Amino acid sequence: MPAARPAELPAEDLPEDLTRLAALHGVATSYRPSPDRTVAASVTAVTLALAALGVDASTPEAVRAALAARDTDLRERLLPPTVVAWSDGTPPAALTTLPDGTRLRIDTELGDHRTGTVGNPSAEIATSSTGDTLADRPVGEGAVGSSVGGDAEGGPGGADAVDRPGGDVLAGRRAGEGGGGGPGGADVVGRPGGDVLAGRRAGEGGGGGPGGADVVGRPGGDVLAGRRAGVGVVGPPAGDDAAGPPAGDVIRGRPPGDGTTTRTAGDGAVRRSVRDALAGLPPGVHRLTATAPDGRTAHAHLIAAPARLPAPAARSHGLLVQLYSLLSHRSWGMGDLGDLGELAAWAGRALGAGFIQVNPLHAAVPGPPTDPSPYRPSSRRFPDPVHLRIEDVPEFAHVTDHERARTLRERAARLRGAVLERDALIDRDAVWELKREALELLREVPLGPGRRAAYCDYLAEQGTALEDHATWYALAEVHGPDWHRWPEGLRDPRSADTARARTALMDRVDFHSRLAWLTDTQLRAAQHTAREAGMPVGIVHDLAVGVHPRGADAWAQQEHFAAGMSVGAPPDAFNARGQDWGLPPWRPDRLAASGYSPFRGLLRGLFRYAGALRIDHVMGLFRLWWVPEGHPPTEGTYVHYDAEAMLAVLVLEASRAGAVVIGEDLGTVEPGVREALRDRGVLGTSVLWFERDWEGDGRPLPPERWRADCLATATTHDLPSTAARLTGEHVELRDRLGLLTRPLEQERAEASADTAEWLDVLARLGLLHGTAGDTGAPSEEAEIQAVHRFLLRTPARMAGIWLPDAVGDRRPQNLPGTWDQYPNWRLPIADAEGRPVTLEDLAASPRLHALIDVVRERAGHGEERSEGPVRSPYGTPGARP
Repeated sequence: MPAARPAELPAEDLPEDLTRLAALHGVATSYRPSPDRTVAASVTAVTLALAALGVDASTPEAVRAALAARDTDLRERLLPPTVVAWSDGTPPAALTTLPDGTRLRIDTELGDHRTGTVGNPSAEIATSSTGDTLADRPVGEGAVGSSVGGDAEGGPGGADAVDRPGGDVLAGRRAGEGGGGGPGGADVVGRPGGDVLAGRRAGEGGGGGPGGADVVGRPGGDVLAGRRAGVGVVGPPAGDDAAGPPAGDVIRGRPPGDGTTTRTAGDGAVRRSVRDALAGLPPGVHRLTATAPDGRTAHAHLIAAPARLPAPAARSHGLLVQLYSLLSHRSWGMGDLGDLGELAAWAGRALGAGFIQVNPLHAAVPGPPTDPSPYRPSSRRFPDPVHLRIEDVPEFAHVTDHERARTLRERAARLRGAVLERDALIDRDAVWELKREALELLREVPLGPGRRAAYCDYLAEQGTALEDHATWYALAEVHGPDWHRWPEGLRDPRSADTARARTALMDRVDFHSRLAWLTDTQLRAAQHTAREAGMPVGIVHDLAVGVHPRGADAWAQQEHFAAGMSVGAPPDAFNARGQDWGLPPWRPDRLAASGYSPFRGLLRGLFRYAGALRIDHVMGLFRLWWVPEGHPPTEGTYVHYDAEAMLAVLVLEASRAGAVVIGEDLGTVEPGVREALRDRGVLGTSVLWFERDWEGDGRPLPPERWRADCLATATTHDLPSTAARLTGEHVELRDRLGLLTRPLEQERAEASADTAEWLDVLARLGLLHGTAGDTGAPSEEAEIQAVHRFLLRTPARMAGIWLPDAVGDRRPQNLPGTWDQYPNWRLPIADAEGRPVTLEDLAASPRLHALIDVVRERAGHGEERSEGPVRSPYGTPGARP
């Protein structure tokens, strides 16, 4: 029986002017929770979302004034704040619609510059160099694939030739001032979600609205479908002419029929001249200047990115684990980076694993009590020192206070023993208190010359971003972790009061800077160990959707966050109230104005030590559900981002690092999103229990029909373990906690039928081998093995084993919908009886080795599959809703 439908908001007709204004700023006025339903956003949601973008829509007069200002800005400006040039040679629409005779100048990251003229393909393309000479290579060759040593954009804090520190816009305006741009700063032609000009409401025309059709209402609502990236309007119907926008669309903000003459992007001479100007442009974020014949000049960030990420050479299998849950006999009460290195070395050499995927290791908001969820961090840019292996810090060997060091070790042993021997939960706060004391002790040991030089290099590479991060933690020690409650002068990271406080607290700023360096060093060592052990990918790190509103990133980058807004999810068939995740969203206009500097800095930091990056809720690159503060999630609406620019930054930074990207795209996904990610080489995420023929009979999807470009798993950290699902224990757990919305017997019957259907598929494929003696009935262990045999029959380029599944653990690491009722994020890996299992126990586990033998045997016969063709090898990064 289908779940009850969510209660719909009362239908509310948005004024036409408000609808047009919302579309011009990427704010959706409706969404589609299912293909057959469209739900209108409320006036309140739309008005408050616009306010968070700096647009006053509080009265009809304010709406008309904002419309006039936006129309004037779009009509008069030459360029959007950010332009994307892919290496496939398709000219950006923002350039092909410039007036004939417009002169272009591109200043590259390398210090070179080139010039050209729009509409004059025979004109000489002049280049000059103050450093290296540009080779006549297609974009995407050369620097792509090389590791990033320092700040590729030249300058601490992620500043570069295009965006100055602080996010100032080139024309002397602060981020967000002046013209801004469409959603994500793209020109009207390339704005995500489209625009409603010519008086159309969102959802009219092709049907639907955001979530099905785009804001303009084109048929199908596909995002980036049917046209090569960078050509213009996002969301035309499949097969649309790549040369330019369909009839009726607006070029550079002019409504159709306003008496002006516009040139389509299909003019061959124009396209050739722009293509010539971009030919051989090295990958990077460059400064673009356009000077029109009438004297107008505009500046923009030009993101030159490879067309797609390269595909790994072969498919691989690996382990998925929440690092804190993996304790060894050397852990200080929770799994650490020393354990990660040991796991990688063992799994790579002894198990033939190609990767280890871990939970986000982002820096947490300090407690106690600390939020135990790794998905609500203080900072995504810097890692959490709670994961440090203290004994692996070189200075630990030179501590002179031996008695204090011995005491610390004894306390660590007690913490470890409580978890492993006395059924205690992992106590992150206690672990951090102990490690903080140890790190204070280590700080008394002077760094040797080589270590000091390495630390200074790290400080120079990270620049202002690290200084802000460490300053926030130093101030939090004095004023508490909620910066909104600090003295007013300290709430601004650029204020004179903050500068004075930073000087006064320089010793603590240095302490927290050093912790970031030590953690970064051990993270890089773990990746090095993984690659040395033969892993083609290595450590797969996880990028959370957002950050805590009271944390370090929200303070340091507050101009880039939408004040008074939180990220969540709209109501759907399974959650009639929607969701509020308590994470402030980035402002798309400020991102575009800065050339996506915060996003670029974040990715560069993670790719320092990641062989691959999993992006949680990858659909957030396209749009996010904004919930106004003080309102329920039902009173939210979608706000669109410039997906093309976000993807260009992602592909650029991943290719520079030689890394794979996996997007978590589970659940309902806006049409065209998965296709856009796949086209750029981003792998998706496929979980066995959800892979059914939803467009047909709803039965389990045969292995040969699975997509190849994905990470395939049996479960995730938010889902029941495979053992619990097979036995039905996940239903019993939810019943004990009062989480069921239907009678227990009904839930049991549905779960049992679902499991039985999958077991029948496994049996018919000959994958279910009995191991229960004379009865011939398959054991639970054999069923788990069969599930993984199935995964290896699919063409998925990566197959992940949830490490607790390898020892029969029945408890989920996180149970969505609970807080105090269940010990989320605090459980060690355990066996089928609930006894904690250490890393050493795992290495000796017959059950784990039997499962790995099944996987390795199946992987060894991967080319002999008869169920269907093996599709394109190892696509690239992924997705999830």
